[in-house]
Amino acid sequence: MDAKMINPFVDAVATVLPQLGFKSVQRGQIRLGEEFVEGRGVTVLIGLTQDVQGNLAYNFSEDVAKGIASTMMMGMPVMEMDEMAQSAISELVNMITANAATHFSSQNLLVDISPPSLVVGEALKARISNGKFLVVEVNADSYSFELNIGIASNK
Repeated sequence: MDAKMINPFVDAVATVLPQLGFKSVQRGQIRLGEEFVEGRGVTVLIGLTQDVQGNLAYNFSEDVAKGIASTMMMGMPVMEMDEMAQSAISELVNMITANAATHFSSQNLLVDISPPSLVVGEALKARISNGKFLVVEVNADSYSFELNIGIASNK
């Protein structure tokens, strides 16, 4: 996969998370994923269409998702993945993906995003690509999550 396809997401994470109260945001390891994304507890799936097509899976442990939701809600304690916490995590995914779509537009690539679909549970196995996909580790303060990227440009 071309770095031009990955950098908009890395840049979007670095732009969006500090706006939500995270002090330290770093890209961790990058590796290839094969066949399925396996759930860690909370997985948000979102699709891309137009000039860039494919799927993304943002993958969090439940504790990480609750911690991130708490930070997004200015420190309000989040004890369970209730409707409010799920909404916060879905909105985070929406914000990062929309920001990446804006980065793609600077490359003259039109991108539309689907509404996010949030799944709670570790038994999830999702196919986001017909082939291999990239797994990018994101470290935000003391939280770590995966961004699974199975996209390609049709231009």
